[in-house]
Amino acid sequence: MATLQAHNLLLSSSSSSSSVIASKKHGLRFKAGISKPLNIKNKALPSLSKVGIRETMSSSISNNISIINKLETTPAITIDDKEVDMLVVSKLYAIAEVVADRAEMHEIIGEQRNNWNTLLLNSINSINLIASIMAGLSTISMGDQSQHFLAFKLSSALLFTAATGMMLIVNKIQPSQLAEEQRNATRLFKQLERSIHTSLDQLQSSTFTPTEMDVEEAMEKVLALDKAYPLPLLPGMLEKFPKNIEPTVWWPKLQTRRRSSSSAQDGKMRGLLKVLKEKDEEQYVWHGNLFVKINKCLAISGPLLAGIGAVGAGLIGTPALGQWPVLFGVMGGVLATMINTLEHGFQIGMLIEMFRNCAGFYRKLEEEITEFNSEESCQEDIEMFEMNMALQLGRRVSELEDFASCASPSVKGAEFEGFAGKLF
Repeated sequence: MATLQAHNLLLSSSSSSSSVIASKKHGLRFKAGISKPLNIKNKALPSLSKVGIRETMSSSISNNISIINKLETTPAITIDDKEVDMLVVSKLYAIAEVVADRAEMHEIIGEQRNNWNTLLLNSINSINLIASIMAGLSTISMGDQSQHFLAFKLSSALLFTAATGMMLIVNKIQPSQLAEEQRNATRLFKQLERSIHTSLDQLQSSTFTPTEMDVEEAMEKVLALDKAYPLPLLPGMLEKFPKNIEPTVWWPKLQTRRRSSSSAQDGKMRGLLKVLKEKDEEQYVWHGNLFVKINKCLAISGPLLAGIGAVGAGLIGTPALGQWPVLFGVMGGVLATMINTLEHGFQIGMLIEMFRNCAGFYRKLEEEITEFNSEESCQEDIEMFEMNMALQLGRRVSELEDFASCASPSVKGAEFEGFAGKLF
């Protein structure tokens, strides 16, 4: 690794292009693009314009040997008077590459599961309708008990049975909800990758010096995303019909450090926190629980109606039952098709996942505000935090003053006119 770094430093002296550092250590690949050459102190390289090629090569080799020896004993280099641990930098780049790979995996699987929803929806509806038609056609030749009657009857019963089994499986896994999970995971992994690269782009400024804490934080964020949006279907799939909806948590828990005096907390931030918790988050949790109940009713009634159609088709031609089996067969298939279209055509599962993620978005803002209020901050940090919070809520910074009235304990957040967020 040190030999490659010294070789790149030699090349950078004869070219104005960006330096590229490549290393392979413990199976990790590391590439770092830096906008200007690294400033290695007290290491002068020879000039080809003043000496001959032969003398330059021998001089360069001797200089490179001393540089290599120095790098082998010193794991850090100096960039603009800052000591940068290159092992930490390489770890961050390795994490960024893994995050980019995760985003691509979730994007591919999301497209696959969205195709599942479309194909299974059309297939089940087609099977139910064809089975209903066969159940009706079987009555045409029922009088003479011909072979056509038996063929239509058995085919209708088999198709209804197949449709019932398929609907039970599809209603269990909810493909539209799975696809929405992967879409959200793709967006959040790409966001994390951009965040890591943005931090690494600041290496040459005084605003960022990577440490092992940055590596640990990035690792925790990756693991939290993996837990919130699992890739495996079975086992590991998230519960599709929970008793109570909980906001999705895709970030590691923040460690808050309480101030000695809570009076220093910003009033508008405390008011905003109350409105987010009691109104914005609550509305999405309520809608999520409502749609879970609706989806559960649809998931049960669809296979039940298809099963009734199968039983009705199997009993067609029974003299004691008259025309009732035909009615159950035809109507059961038609109603099952309507229920299946309502559940998966309108993607009720996707709506549930959207509500969970919106509630999680506001939960994350609440934790950020709580963390910010628990620490002493300078004026510049306060202004940056308020601007970031206003952008995430779709508001102007000046509009945050409206939440100051909700900071009083006697005022409930639900009494605030409108909602805190304007984006969701």
